[in-house]
Parts: sequence; structure tokens; C-alpha cells
Amino acid sequence: MKTPSLRIATYNLQKCVGMDLRRNPRRSLEVLEETGAVLCVLQEADKRLPPRPAALPHDMVTAERWQILQFGAPGGSLGWHGNAMLLRGDVIEVVETDQIDLPGLEPRGAIRADLETAIGPLRVVGVHLGLIARSRRQQCAALRRMMERLPPRPTVVAGDFNEWGSGADLNAELAPLRLLHSPPSYPAIRPIAALDRFSISPDLTAGPVRPHLAQPARIASDHLPITVEISPRAQ
Repeated sequence: MKTPSLRIATYNLQKCVGMDLRRNPRRSLEVLEETGAVLCVLQEADKRLPPRPAALPHDMVTAERWQILQFGAPGGSLGWHGNAMLLRGDVIEVVETDQIDLPGLEPRGAIRADLETAIGPLRVVGVHLGLIARSRRQQCAALRRMMERLPPRPTVVAGDFNEWGSGADLNAELAPLRLLHSPPSYPAIRPIAALDRFSISPDLTAGPVRPHLAQPARIASDHLPITVEISPRAQ
């Protein structure tokens, strides 16, 4: 019997402004569709300045049959500190969501969704970590402490980790979660840095992390989306 799996994508939209300097949210949605993911964790989903309106318009998203998890203000931002999540299909039920403030010199936040899915209970945390190494370590430590206070649940942390190195120090801060090996995803035209990553708890297994390379992904943002198939670990 085949083990059930769930495909997750993480994608830094760069506010839907592509490498051609054109803002084209429909093109960004086309890229998300082509990943085949049923759960998408997004960064830079809102414009930069207050009141931070959605760069990816709500009505355009729902018209493409995506469900928007409610992290932003109704009718305003798509997410929290630019972090958002979209769900597809009826295989996922939302149990609880939360916004998380993160430490550091820059204003940063994360989002959490506890879900019931085709592979069982799942916690997904969406992040866009800071540009300063010390802040990234503090942010991962804060995420670990947050998860320690919650009831245990299989967990995926996904997003733009802004980490150009191996990520060993972030991996240590997130333990017992572990960072998966990630392919280069930045810059999209000629990727050299694995900024976009997944980290999973010990009760999950994962296939290889893959970049989505097909056009228009190479021009729709300065990041490529990456995907992974996760499954429950056999007892």
C-alpha cells in the first residue's frame, strides 16, 4: 500500500514583481498552479508600506480556487509580515491559526497553521527570516520555544530562511526539527543560493526538495518556488 503524501511549496513572491520589473499577480498564480502543491507557504505576499495591501489580490486568488488562511486584516493584507498560506482542494481542514512576532533588528513575523490533512495532523509554520545572521538564530530559537509550548504535532517549517551558508547554526536552534537539503533557488534566472528551505519534525519523512524551473517561474520573481512531498514516518 502506497504511503500517503502531501506536496507543499514555498515561494517568495517578491510582491509579484518579476525580473522584468513588471507587477503581474496572475503570472505568480500561474507559477503556484504549476507546482502541483496543495499547500503553498508564501513570503512577500503583501506590498511593503502600511496598510500593506495584498500584492496578490484576494479575489484573484479565490477565483483560482485557492483558500486563503486568515492571517491578514479582512480585505487588506494577504498575510502577516508578508507571510501567507494558501490551500487547495478539500483534503485539508484548518484547526487553528496564529501570528508570531519574531525578535531581531528588522520587523519580522511568522505564521502558524494547525491542520488536519490527508496524511494526518500537521503543523505548518511559514517564515521569512532576517538579513542579519544573529537575528536569524534568535528567530529560529524563538520558533523552537513557541513549538515547545504547544501540544506536539508533526511539523513543517517552510519559507525564505535568508541563509547563504549551510544553515547548520539554524538547524541547531530548530532541533529536534531538521533542515532538509535544499537546491539553489535564488536568483531565479541563475540560482546559486539555497535561501528557500524546509525543516521537518522527526515524525515526518520527505522526498527530495525540488526547484520549480519551468517558465514563467524564472522571471515571475527573484526566487524560484521549491516543493517537497512529505509523509508520516512509519511507526
